[in-house]
Amino acid sequence: MDETTLSLDPPLRACWMKIGQQKRIPATRPGSKQHRHIFAAYNWCKDTVTWTSAERKNSATFISFLEELLVKRYPNGRIVLVMENASYHKNASVLAALSLFEHRVMVIWLPPYSSDLNPIERFWRYLKDLACANKLEDSIEDVLKSTVKILNEQNNPASTLRFHVSKNL
Repeated sequence: MDETTLSLDPPLRACWMKIGQQKRIPATRPGSKQHRHIFAAYNWCKDTVTWTSAERKNSATFISFLEELLVKRYPNGRIVLVMENASYHKNASVLAALSLFEHRVMVIWLPPYSSDLNPIERFWRYLKDLACANKLEDSIEDVLKSTVKILNEQNNPASTLRFHVSKNL
């Protein structure tokens, strides 16, 4: 599980262009520093995501996501959470919330500065490639709408846009 931030500044990626033509990606307008945050957990077995969006990224919104995940989406059964060491993941209120589920949740804390070990990081790259890379949207709501479309496609088993983690061990 992890979070990512969406903004009006599109992620820039390499892309194909016709010979002699250069693709132009407009820059955002001054004063348009709007953000939305996506909290998500990637289900490695089913290649699905449970997610919520928030205007702020802090312990309160993280606890709200944990409640969504552990109470509503997966109310029963054992769960393994792979988490990074962000300060809002490890503060007292979050650890207290996690302790309520210690009988069925195992948290694997990644070593510091090793976010590349978190499988959801590859999903974030895929999501942003499809939803917002090299595209300038007019509003943060448009960026969020494009992102929600891809998140919903991920949870549709018939979709050809799904991201799959290789399960060959």
